[in-house]
Amino acid sequence: MLEFAPDRVAPAAVDIGAGEGRDAVCLAEQEYGVLAIDPVPNELDKAERLAGERGVEIQTREADVNDLDFPAMDVVYSCGMLQYLRPENRSRQFERFKTGTTDGGIHVLFAFVDRPDIPTPPDWGANEHFYERDELRGYYDDWEVLAEDDFVFNDDSSGEPHRHATETLVVRRPEE
Repeated sequence: MLEFAPDRVAPAAVDIGAGEGRDAVCLAEQEYGVLAIDPVPNELDKAERLAGERGVEIQTREADVNDLDFPAMDVVYSCGMLQYLRPENRSRQFERFKTGTTDGGIHVLFAFVDRPDIPTPPDWGANEHFYERDELRGYYDDWEVLAEDDFVFNDDSSGEPHRHATETLVVRRPEE
């Protein structure tokens, strides 16, 4: 397990699927100690450059969401990575994420959801997996739900217009 700022004063956040680092850097600008995690080293290099350009520090780590472990964090954030978590690993990994969260800590999560009225996007890969409706919330039955939403948005990232069905969830770990 990675050591992360053991003598920290600022709250700690992990960005799972940090990509080029926009969200991780935004958290650092809000005075969080940030661990940015992504499976693609080139993306993490971009995240480090962006942090430098914006005058903040982040730590980066290359890792796969399917076997990810991290030290205790106050905020666990993931937007655009959870679809790579294989269905058979979800229960175990969400338990790890929950265990790796301080009392009163918050998870902010975004997942792509399977809806029969929304066709699979043309750029959807073989290693991406939809969530069932309300599946994400089911992993957090024992946590306080602060906000949740489901929505459909238009996208043309593949060069071909399409739509995505999604759910967002913001939950707080109970104080022990």
